[in-house]
Amino acid sequence: MALPIITADQRRAQRRGVKIVILGVSGIGKTTQLKSLDTHSTLFIDLEAGDLSVSTWDGDCLRPRTWPEFRDLVVYLAGPNPALPEQSPFSQAHFDHVCSVYGDPASLDKYQTYFCDSITALSRLCFNWAKSQPAAFSDRTGKPDSRGAYGLLGQEMVTALTHLQHARGKNVVFVAILDCKTDDFGRKVFVPQIEGSATALQLPGIVDEVVTLAEIKADDGTSYRAFVTQTINPYSFPAKDRSGRLDLLEPPDLGALIAKCAGTGTPAQHPQAPTPTDSKE
Repeated sequence: MALPIITADQRRAQRRGVKIVILGVSGIGKTTQLKSLDTHSTLFIDLEAGDLSVSTWDGDCLRPRTWPEFRDLVVYLAGPNPALPEQSPFSQAHFDHVCSVYGDPASLDKYQTYFCDSITALSRLCFNWAKSQPAAFSDRTGKPDSRGAYGLLGQEMVTALTHLQHARGKNVVFVAILDCKTDDFGRKVFVPQIEGSATALQLPGIVDEVVTLAEIKADDGTSYRAFVTQTINPYSFPAKDRSGRLDLLEPPDLGALIAKCAGTGTPAQHPQAPTPTDSKE
C-alpha cells in the first residue's frame, strides 16, 4: 500500500504539539510550571512523588513506580509503533495488552499536554531496572557489568522518550534538574542530571524545544526568573528553539511559552537579556 501524500494545507490543519524539555537547578520552580497549564487538559506524570509545590493544582495525575510501568504508560499515551515485532516494547501487541489493563485509550482525548516530572527521577528508575537485567552481567563470569547496565539504560531511555515524543497532536513536557560542573579547563559546564550520558546527549535531538529556567541578573542589579530559549546565549545554559518564534528570554510561564511556540499565543512583556558583559558581573 502506497503512503498517502499529505499536502501543505492538510499538514497545517493537523493539530500540532510542542515537545519541550525544561531544565533548571533544584528549587527554581520547574514543577510549579504545572500551575500555568490548564487543569482539564493536562496529565501530570509524577515520577518524584514531589508534588507538594503543586498540591493545589486540580488536574489528573499518574504515578508510575517502576520502569516497566513507565513503558506501559508510554505506549498507552503515544500508541503503538507498527514497525516493531510483537515481543518488543511499544509494539502493537504491547499496546493491546496495556489497553486491556488501562482501558480505552479514547479516554486520553481530553488531554492536550503530558507533563513528565522528572527525567532525572525516571533515569534512576530505569537504571535500577537495568542493573537486574541479563545485559548487566558478564557472560563469562556472571558478575555485574556496569558497562552493560549503562548501555541498556541509554537504549531504554532514548527509545521510551523518543516514542513518547511521537504522541502526535499532544504537548509533551519533560523536566530535568540542571547541574553545574567544571571541565578539564576550569570552565563551568551545565548538564542535565540524568543517569548515564547517552540520554543527556541525545535528548536535545528528540525534542523541539530545550529551555533553561534560570535566575537572571538585570542591569540594575535585581534578579528575576526567565526561560533561556536560544542556543547562543550569554549564560552558557543549554537551550534550543526549533519553532523560531521565541526571544532569547521568555517569561517563566510554560502555558504562554507553549502557545507562542505553536504560533497561537500573544507575545508577553518581559525583560530584555543583558549583554554578555553584564551577565558576568
